[in-house]
Amino acid sequence: MTYRDFIANPARDCAVVAHRGAWHGAPENSLAAIEKAIALGIDIVELDIRKSADGELFLMHDDTLARMAGIDRDAETFTMAELQAIALREDDGGEGRALTDQRIPTLKQALEVIRGRIFVDLDLKDRGLFSEVAACAREMGAHKDVDLKTKVMSRADAAWVQAQKIDGVPFMGMARFTAEGLHETLHVLSELSPFMCEIRFDNIDTIARNREVFTKAGMALWVNTLDQAGSGEWTDSAALADPDLIWGRLIDAGISVIQTDQPVALQSYIKARRA
Repeated sequence: MTYRDFIANPARDCAVVAHRGAWHGAPENSLAAIEKAIALGIDIVELDIRKSADGELFLMHDDTLARMAGIDRDAETFTMAELQAIALREDDGGEGRALTDQRIPTLKQALEVIRGRIFVDLDLKDRGLFSEVAACAREMGAHKDVDLKTKVMSRADAAWVQAQKIDGVPFMGMARFTAEGLHETLHVLSELSPFMCEIRFDNIDTIARNREVFTKAGMALWVNTLDQAGSGEWTDSAALADPDLIWGRLIDAGISVIQTDQPVALQSYIKARRA
């Protein structure tokens, strides 16, 4: 099954996205975190992409290696050989976290692992890499298993995406929906026909009232419940305390993809709702 087909399936449960891989027990953005997500039966992993000093695409979220390796230097100033000699800290890093046997992976290494086994959201730290990352996915035969995404809030944004060479790679929009601007935002997005959109919103009722509109547009809705400022009240911490209040309300409103740092808890909650 392709990523598009999986997302378009109206009979599926809400999909679980493991943020930076299933990193509880494995370094984030590592091959081990991807393998753990696969072993857990998680639907999608989110991975962060950067480019090394010698032109190789690799996985790392932060600008520097301080948190994940204790090296306060910009990650993109290293060659790929230098990066792969660096041990990653366990889990999501930070001082006091032990070093592991995991090294910083190339995108090609990650795609080799995921191909045909799990779907992947590629979060590019420089959207100028769109065409290059798409070409890499096609070269690795993983183009039907991944997505590329960027913010689309204006016609200029849509035109930029249209100019990129991402043929064969599913595109996911990123947008904020408000009661007043929902239809205009949808109109701009319609120029790209994204199979999915990572959204923020003014009020959950804005999304719930327009479920049929989103369905007609053929666009699944993705929400992050990460413990980050942009999540507002919709956080993992709040969901662990009261999953019905957070994950349940999102699913009931029509959200069918949720990205979390607590993928096992979300997975268990979705299964319990189905029972």
